[in-house]
Amino acid sequence: MARANKVVLAYSGGVDTSVCIPYLKHEWGVEEVITFAADLGQGDELEPIRQKALDAGASQSLVGDLIEPFITEFAFPAIRANALYEGRYPLSTALARPLIARRLVEIAREVGADAVAHGCTGKGNDQVRFDVAIGALAPDLKVLTPAREWGMSREETIAYGERYGLPSPVSKRSPYSIDLNLLGRSIEAGPLEDPDVEPPEEVFAMTCSTEAAPAQPELVSIGFEAGLPVSINGQRLDPVSLIREANRLAGSHGVGRLDMIENRVVGIKSREIYETPGLLLLIQAHQEMESLTLAADVLRTKRQLEMQWADLVYQGLWFGPLKDALDGFIERTQATVNGTVRIKLHRGSATVVGRSSSDSLYEPDMATYGAEDQFDHRAASGFIYVWGLPTRLWAAAKRRRGHHG
Repeated sequence: MARANKVVLAYSGGVDTSVCIPYLKHEWGVEEVITFAADLGQGDELEPIRQKALDAGASQSLVGDLIEPFITEFAFPAIRANALYEGRYPLSTALARPLIARRLVEIAREVGADAVAHGCTGKGNDQVRFDVAIGALAPDLKVLTPAREWGMSREETIAYGERYGLPSPVSKRSPYSIDLNLLGRSIEAGPLEDPDVEPPEEVFAMTCSTEAAPAQPELVSIGFEAGLPVSINGQRLDPVSLIREANRLAGSHGVGRLDMIENRVVGIKSREIYETPGLLLLIQAHQEMESLTLAADVLRTKRQLEMQWADLVYQGLWFGPLKDALDGFIERTQATVNGTVRIKLHRGSATVVGRSSSDSLYEPDMATYGAEDQFDHRAASGFIYVWGLPTRLWAAAKRRRGHHG
């Protein structure tokens, strides 16, 4: 274990990160632990969390409001990238990690720390995201990972904390592990570890059940400029307010729940429950806007690269060279992604019912089958002759081989 004198610890207020404070000091000889808790719009009261770190032995306990950069610098690029890991998960938790890592490094520079630390365990994704991001931003900083190395069970971890005055968590602790920010909630552990168990309604907070959703559908229009969502139902909103309103609208109609078997970075499968109502709604609308405004070859290429983009972010490579290069491609595609998409929300479904754009590539005179049709039908036969020529030549050769066989 690398020695360090002053450490900046990513702090959530939970058992593991709280126990990290006395553990770093008493077991690993760290002289000073400074904690940082990020406000990502999770709605928690952060003052008690700040005080808890001080009570656990932190010399300083910092809290930072990162909501605005979280949306503008991380969520909005994900919307432009239509980022869905394994085609489903919109990276609500993964997107927060490089931002927290960046701020940890900034604080370490400001206070003269020689290391940063986190409380991630050895089989999750977040350890990879933190370690790789910090290594990219500050390769000279040590990264300390006590929870990955102390080898204590949950009960032993709690008992260790009690030795240093940390209160034991209430006995009727929720069996679920929940990560929360403005983009959504991820819920795992407890009964959910059985992939055949239906998630109970109690695990959800941002979305209502389809049974409780309104009987009447609701039409929502989402406006885009250069691939960025800028308005809902004709009202321009700042990025944070727009995400909040998208969460409210989609969640109130039961839209945004995911139950999936997910392949973690470390190679194991994990059953994950997500609530990401606003983010899923905005990605769906953005995909539809692109279908109207991007050329076919650009659209097809972008769809392939979007999968890579999502994989890179999930795997902790936000600050890597390939992600940077893909960002350049995505940026070039978004200039014409302007217009409005209308979506009908109804009892768990979000259905696109209309789209319009001043940059639309849809030409009514070409698409129509009516009298206004401007398409040259006679040109089709020559096109088909050339288009099908390789197939016909291949088929003829196959027949010759069969004849001589």
